[in-house]
Amino acid sequence: MKVLQVAAEGSPFLKTGGLADVIGALPKALKESGVDVRVIMPRYKNIPETYRNRMEYLGNIEVPLAWRRVYCGLFKLVYDGVVFYFIDNEYYFGARDGAYGYYDDGERFAYFNRAVLQALPELEFQPDIIHSHDWHAAMIAVLMQKHYLHDLFYTSIRTVYTIHNLQFQGIYPYGVFNELLGLTHDYFQYDRVEHEGCVNFMKGGINYSDIVTTVSRTYADEIRTPHFGEGLDGALRWAGGRLRGIVNGIDDQLYDPRSDAKLFQMYSEEDAIQGKAANKKELQRLVGLDVNESVPLIGMVGRLTDQKGLDLVAHVLHEVMEADDVQLVVLGTGDDRYEQMFRDYAARYPGKLAVQTKFDDGLARQIYAASDLFLMPSRFEPCGLSQLLALRYGSIPIVRETGGLNDTVQAYNEFTGEGNGFSFTNYNAHDMLYTIRRAIAFYTRSDDWQRLVRTAMSGDYSWTESARQYREIYEELIERRIQQLEAQAADAEAAAADNRLIADNDVVEQSIARSDLSEDSQRARPTAGLSPQVL
Repeated sequence: MKVLQVAAEGSPFLKTGGLADVIGALPKALKESGVDVRVIMPRYKNIPETYRNRMEYLGNIEVPLAWRRVYCGLFKLVYDGVVFYFIDNEYYFGARDGAYGYYDDGERFAYFNRAVLQALPELEFQPDIIHSHDWHAAMIAVLMQKHYLHDLFYTSIRTVYTIHNLQFQGIYPYGVFNELLGLTHDYFQYDRVEHEGCVNFMKGGINYSDIVTTVSRTYADEIRTPHFGEGLDGALRWAGGRLRGIVNGIDDQLYDPRSDAKLFQMYSEEDAIQGKAANKKELQRLVGLDVNESVPLIGMVGRLTDQKGLDLVAHVLHEVMEADDVQLVVLGTGDDRYEQMFRDYAARYPGKLAVQTKFDDGLARQIYAASDLFLMPSRFEPCGLSQLLALRYGSIPIVRETGGLNDTVQAYNEFTGEGNGFSFTNYNAHDMLYTIRRAIAFYTRSDDWQRLVRTAMSGDYSWTESARQYREIYEELIERRIQQLEAQAADAEAAAADNRLIADNDVVEQSIARSDLSEDSQRARPTAGLSPQVL
């Protein structure tokens, strides 16, 4: 089985968000399961020189883009056993910082989609499946149907499209559609790629891909509704059984408290309580909290935005700081008002709240290891990785029951001992506050808490199960393709048999006709020599 993953970013080459983590980890897990998986992405300026210098130049092609034919260089690098291909164009990718945020992103990624398809024969890799990720690669299935299915190289390829964040859809004016994608007007319809008078890359991926996935089962259900669907709920409902949900995983070798050198002290499931206490004291010293290993420490790591539930936190933070014996450590950047809010509270409650408005992977790991609880009250969350990392390091999540948070965190049941965290349903600040206080209450119960930490750390949060589910989807599409080919062959054979039968009938009918003519002729001959009197 051959699979090509298409994405705009991938770790360790370039990362702006969780998509890069997926592209860095999922192919490795698929390869371990026996899939010949490869990745293709742009060759950005900001890819570290250590990787750029190791890339092998494969050649170049021309990519049709409207009336132009545009240069495309092809590079290759093997990383962790996975082949990565890179689309090189100095104007679109090689001379710009970062990945997105340019006025011509529509043109840049229209080019990228077309270049991927144009490059495949030159790469000497004919995939069974092209698996595209997010809006940047969403037009692969559309362009393949329009421009490439006449070529036998492409006719057997099937497509999978994964939505990581429905908020970013790749919506651009009609000119991008007509001028750059080379699509005829019949594609610019509401049930195809048109959305409110513009071309919508993501909508094209949803409507034209053989199977559409998103990054959790709950989120797959949520986005079929107007509240979560971001204007595409109709297309997602129409997708029906083609829409599936598969939870992301994490790289459990990269994130392992037993071997993570960035921690103050490494620990395992067996000595987690002691190990986390040691990490807590060191983190408290580092960020300026009162050093007290018995006080529950809540961690928050991530973007400081409304989507992450920071408006709920703002409503009750004063109450928590005043009334509860608890500490809070926050790491992240985002909206100015939330960054300033935490700075103000850190100044007002020194020793109880500390904030670092930056991103620091080492400090993030130290917070996961040191914190007792991890707060993630998201308004919506397609999957979420922070709660998985918190569980891996034995920090018990407090989450709202939405998207991937609902699929990965099960509320603790003190009567059965089941569950790995705490959760609340309604998007309500005081529901969240009640849940925080419930979690703090269980923190003081040693037996319950040790059970919770053991359960959290013993869970399987790796990509193994996710990769198995993706492989099942690939196998389903390949089997469907085989069945289609067999059905086509059967239809062709039936048509040939019908043609033979028709031909045989024609022969019989012609033979009968000749026989009838012969008999008529035989009857006619004697009468020719008889006299009129006899007749």
